[in-house]
Amino acid sequence: MLNNPEHRLLKRQLKKSNLEHLSSDPNFAKFLEFINSAYFSFDRDLNRIENILEQSSKELVIANKQLIIERDKTKNKLANLVDNIGGVIFETDPIGNFTFVNHAWETYSGYSINETIGKNFLDFLKEEDIDGDKSIRQIFGKKRNKIKFIFKHKNKDKLMWFELKAKSIENEVGRFTGYIGTISEVTNLKETEIELHKASKAKDAFLSTMSHEIRTPLNAVTGLTNILLMEEHLPDQLENLKALKYSGEHLLGLINDLLDFDKIKSGKIKLNEKDFNLTALLENIKSHFIIRAEKNGIIFNVIKENDLPEYIIGDQLKLTQVIKNLLSNSLKFTEKGSIILKIKKLQTENNKVTLRFKVIDTGIGISKAKQKSIFESFVQANSDISVKYGGTGLGLSICKQLLGIQNSDLKVKSTLGQGATFSFKLQFKLSNRLCQYEPEMVQMQTKFEPLNLKVLVAEDNKMNVLIVKKIFAKWNIDLTIANNGQEVLDIIEEKDFDLILMDLQMPVLNGYETTKKIRNLKDQFKSTVPIIALTAFAQTDVKEKTQLYKMNGFMSKPFDPAKLYNLLRFYKDQSINKCV
Repeated sequence: MLNNPEHRLLKRQLKKSNLEHLSSDPNFAKFLEFINSAYFSFDRDLNRIENILEQSSKELVIANKQLIIERDKTKNKLANLVDNIGGVIFETDPIGNFTFVNHAWETYSGYSINETIGKNFLDFLKEEDIDGDKSIRQIFGKKRNKIKFIFKHKNKDKLMWFELKAKSIENEVGRFTGYIGTISEVTNLKETEIELHKASKAKDAFLSTMSHEIRTPLNAVTGLTNILLMEEHLPDQLENLKALKYSGEHLLGLINDLLDFDKIKSGKIKLNEKDFNLTALLENIKSHFIIRAEKNGIIFNVIKENDLPEYIIGDQLKLTQVIKNLLSNSLKFTEKGSIILKIKKLQTENNKVTLRFKVIDTGIGISKAKQKSIFESFVQANSDISVKYGGTGLGLSICKQLLGIQNSDLKVKSTLGQGATFSFKLQFKLSNRLCQYEPEMVQMQTKFEPLNLKVLVAEDNKMNVLIVKKIFAKWNIDLTIANNGQEVLDIIEEKDFDLILMDLQMPVLNGYETTKKIRNLKDQFKSTVPIIALTAFAQTDVKEKTQLYKMNGFMSKPFDPAKLYNLLRFYKDQSINKCV
């Protein structure tokens, strides 16, 4: 007999097997008791698990309901945020078809969401509406990690500007599926930018005009001063004339510094690399500064080390400007001793040469505390220097920034009272050119012998014409004057010239267009006549523009008679076989 009630499963199995009599057999009592107990234990465990599962199920149902509530709340919140956000949120497929836009799209574009979904961005955006150099068909269509551009759109007769930002999206297997991004209104920002650009252009035009207007009378002052210095004068007049000449040249230097500084600050200075004669450049600098140094009782020398290349490719104008600024700075602050310009070849590799330039003087020196601030704009070592030596404090700043454009830097080593050394390194390409002439790179000369040249001068300013006539009369120049570009074209049809000095700003036809027409003449001699820009516009970009229009050189007004004479002498002594 079993001690406990017989489990239903045990009872069923015994009955099914015709073994019901075993339940009363003492020999099987313990065995059946063990099985019976196991069944009841299993029932208890199963019941416990069922209770646990039932409780867990209830909790899961409650949790799932809560998650659905939270999901719906978040979804609604996100939907409200997307619908009420100020900017447009969009999604496209890989080729730019809209798959989603929010309600802000309707406000800004004037198109409904239903009108937009499925359509391509090209249906709403024209190429001319994109700000900047971007081909509209290249914006979408292939995978780009990020897209960003500004475009304009007219909505209800109101022109608005927008900025589009987008990034590519991928599916779970990493396949590119399209873009998601935003469109934000930037009308105020863009209009401000446009106004600033207009203001910048107006400022540039103002500076250019003022430069021209100041240089024109200044040309008369310095020009007539130079003529008086070339003529006989009383001994006591010499000092006055020299003072007048110095003042004119000083004012000219200030104008040039301010113009260069403005161009650099506005980011409008660009490199103009070409072949040039390094040897001629250094000789020109030497001949120019040795005279100025001797007047101050200072020794000046140029030292070339390690077999410098004669012809290199680089920005000649900017290199010349940096060297001249540094030498002028040393001349200003050196009262006795010497100034040395030292150039050394550091290495040649892959058809490129690295040169180091040093300007070493025995001047007043710079204290260590001031050696960083001297490169700042309008800053000098101290106020006493400004009072004693003058200047704007722009020269070194201009040098440093011009070198920065060329991936170089200006360094200084100095001890107060023991002079200073300014140095910089520049890399140039080596040139294969065998012959090159730069009209500005001529040797200076102080004696003026008669020249037999036929020169056409295009100049509309009567005072400038007067100065040119007086100077050229002393050099035996066969001079012809044209008041505008059209007169130049008419005159050269009838007569040949050895040289044309071309003003750039003239009525009827300016100097650039006149030069262009001359270069296109069928007559080879007339079309290759040397043309030198003689103008009151002194900006670097103007010099570069004269080169683009195939002018042979550039000379700014007021001009130095010695430089002009040497220029004319070159075309007298050299064959007119040059590269235009």
